[in-house]
Amino acid sequence: MTIALRRGLLVLFAAILPLVAQAAPSAHEVIQTSTDRLLADLKANKEQYRQDPNAFYESLNEILGPVVDAEGISRSIMTVRYSRSASPEQMKRFEENFKRSLMQFYGNALLEYDNQQIRVLPASGKQDADRTSVGMEVTGRQGEIYPVSYTMVNQGGDWMVRNVIINGINIGKLFRDQFADAMQKNGGDLDKTIDGWAQVVASAKDTAAGQKASGDE
Repeated sequence: MTIALRRGLLVLFAAILPLVAQAAPSAHEVIQTSTDRLLADLKANKEQYRQDPNAFYESLNEILGPVVDAEGISRSIMTVRYSRSASPEQMKRFEENFKRSLMQFYGNALLEYDNQQIRVLPASGKQDADRTSVGMEVTGRQGEIYPVSYTMVNQGGDWMVRNVIINGINIGKLFRDQFADAMQKNGGDLDKTIDGWAQVVASAKDTAAGQKASGDE
């Protein structure tokens, strides 16, 4: 009886071991895989996407949507000051508007991509179990290098993007400042700010471009 039980446990252990070995992707692997998929898709369909940007936004959402913590980012942009008074419907609507505008913001920049080098940097040192960062370098047309840093959070075992810093510009902070400014201009009207978020993101893009230009001088 003891021998049979021991053999049974060994068989069970042998069956479970491969499942245990297939650990969830690391933060670095999430960024690397998403980047590889994104660039392969862009290379294969770039001309189509230039004619039909909406198709590109949809493809971006399929690739990046599952690895972006849209809910966490949305609450961070709103801050506790505004999110605590927002209804579940308003939060969901803002999350959807934010995600759509983010894909457009990112997609418009990528459509200008012309086979420059994009390199995900190797993971360095010990990684925190709940929060970490993944570095990337983007090489421009003239050989200039732009550093990118993704802030990653562990959500139930899955690593997701919570923020991005591009060439020293903190996108999360930029969006928070733009949201607060829009709320002030709209007299505290949350619905108006949510519905006009696309224009806010366009303004944020201009602000980011201005910050970059100032930094280049």
